[in-house]
Amino acid sequence: MTSDGPDAVLAQLGAAVDAAIPRSLAQAWQEHVAHAPVLVARQGIYSTHGRPFAYQLSYRGPGLHPELAREWGPLEHEQATDHVLGATFGRADLERVAHGRLLFVRCPRAHLVGDLAVPHRPDRLVIEVSATADVDAAALAGLRRLREEGFRIAIPAFADRPEQRRLLPHADFVKVDVRDLDVEGHPVVRVARSFGAMLVAEYVETADELRQARDLGFTLFQGNLIERAGVLDRTDDRPVGSDAGRQQGGRPFRP
Repeated sequence: MTSDGPDAVLAQLGAAVDAAIPRSLAQAWQEHVAHAPVLVARQGIYSTHGRPFAYQLSYRGPGLHPELAREWGPLEHEQATDHVLGATFGRADLERVAHGRLLFVRCPRAHLVGDLAVPHRPDRLVIEVSATADVDAAALAGLRRLREEGFRIAIPAFADRPEQRRLLPHADFVKVDVRDLDVEGHPVVRVARSFGAMLVAEYVETADELRQARDLGFTLFQGNLIERAGVLDRTDDRPVGSDAGRQQGGRPFRP
């Protein structure tokens, strides 16, 4: 009788699966990963004075339209986040992306609770809680741990839902979709700033929306009126550290 635990059994099963993959197929996959474009989208977040304050980073892949992300399940969101983190922090010359500014990356629950790692760069990385993340006790404990490690936390698309209110004590930034301000207006803004977070007006598309957000006291602004997202190609930037290999080669993204 063996005394191996579940982890040992899973490791043995994984090794058996790896051994069953033909060497030629494994080599072909590694060559594909090595030559596949490593892309990341970047959109500026600007101050009231029109200066870039931070950047929002998101997944881009060859032939993938961003709207298709609405059809993704948890695994696809996790893989996309791993890709963005690896393409940004797992490659040399980070400042070619950051330019000394904060980098917002939307992270699903697995990254909040520690099931999937985030780069230890609290000086740059802002953890934006994905709208798909379950805000349970484990997620809140994960956010407390991340803040203790120095990370800043952001809440996107704040609409004063109960699960979002649970996040407010942990948030450094709260984003509000300006397209909802005509309906939600002052009450939502009042709640959003109730714990002292900086407010970000997102999806700013028109001059009227920008003016209204300023009148409501927003200090940071993001949207196509100010800057459209551009795509950075990180393919030729040298991978650094073990995380880059895991995120780029060990867990392929298959939308």
